[in-house]
Amino acid sequence: MKKKAVVAMLIMCMAVSAAACGKSSDTEKTTTETTDTKDSEDSEKDSTDTDTKETDSSGENRLVSVKDVSKYVTIGEYKGLELTRTSQPVTDDDVQAEINYNLEDNGSEVKDGTVENGDTVTINFTGTIDGKEFDGGSAEDYELVVGDGEMIDGFEDGIVGMKSGETKELDLTFPDDYYEESVADKAVVFKVTLQKFTRPAELTDEWVAENTEYKTVDEYRAAVKTQLEDTAVQTADYELYSDAWNEVQAASEIKDYPKEDVDAAKKSYQELNEKYVKDAGMEMADFLESQGMSEEDYESECQQYAESKVEQNLIVQGIMDAEGLSIDDEETQKLKDDLIKEYGFASIDEMIETYGEQEVNESLALLRVERFIVDNANVTEVAGDDADAVDEGYDLEEYDESMDIDTGDDTEDNVDTEDAAAEDATDEVAEE
Repeated sequence: MKKKAVVAMLIMCMAVSAAACGKSSDTEKTTTETTDTKDSEDSEKDSTDTDTKETDSSGENRLVSVKDVSKYVTIGEYKGLELTRTSQPVTDDDVQAEINYNLEDNGSEVKDGTVENGDTVTINFTGTIDGKEFDGGSAEDYELVVGDGEMIDGFEDGIVGMKSGETKELDLTFPDDYYEESVADKAVVFKVTLQKFTRPAELTDEWVAENTEYKTVDEYRAAVKTQLEDTAVQTADYELYSDAWNEVQAASEIKDYPKEDVDAAKKSYQELNEKYVKDAGMEMADFLESQGMSEEDYESECQQYAESKVEQNLIVQGIMDAEGLSIDDEETQKLKDDLIKEYGFASIDEMIETYGEQEVNESLALLRVERFIVDNANVTEVAGDDADAVDEGYDLEEYDESMDIDTGDDTEDNVDTEDAAAEDATDEVAEE
């Protein structure tokens, strides 16, 4: 779980737009040679007092090509902020839910017998209203846990008792308050074919000893609770740092963007997108069409991304300059050590090889500044509600897939595009 927490923070300033490519990956080092521009007098002037984007005359790494960021940004107040750190309690239900997930993930296929609540089924289904199929009402190789309440009332109950290979029709009705008004309160027939199903492993001392590093159920349960508590702490910290940064950024005002930096960020972003598209075996034009984007839309998105990245770097660099901070100082070195340890890299060089030097430097600088802001803030500790355990930028379910104590199989599930498409196609029959 710690690995997930760390990488979530690491990629916070590296993540690319979901509309363009979906997730971050390996990037090439951005070329940042200072060049003269003819767009503004300021740009020409700045080119005379800067060496490169990555280092200044003292050899210090920098995030932007300009030395005087005040020409480009007015930084909001970043000291003495009133912040709240919300800690989420870990309940026995949380622990049991995590254990149940691990048991389900390590279940075994049932060749003979019938489906029971708690089984994970793989099904094909087709929904019809008045004898006609409707959008979002069909899927193949769809996986669900029976009894979780993912589907409309009666759907999962109808699967209970089915055998592998069996086909069954379910006569159901969409709720009158269903979020998709076109099918709300309408009778629907789902033709369901059960391909296979698995049953969760049974939680016993024997299973624990065979599949984890622990010997008894009690030891395992205690370990799960400890890791969930660690995750809750990391999540609270992440939210605090994120809130601190967002407040400072919102209070800051961009006057202008260094053209060199925007161009470099835009180029890097475009190259990354092109790599994703190529790896997917597509042409960029076909990809844009599949996303419903024109070339003009894409160009605008790239420009917005670049300006957003440069805005962040200007604010971060400005605070570091004002406070004498550096990505090469002792505190940042501790961050480097924590990152490579927690995320499983052998060295910072290996991390740079994966993400790119500029991206790692930007991430470390942001983390450094976030911690400085929090260290100089008035922080109030409060206990949060269980329902708020997942913040907008943190998906705690992701941790479940990489818990060190799961079962010895700590590889994350890889959902291919066909599976994802099938899941998307079921949105209208799954409960909102």
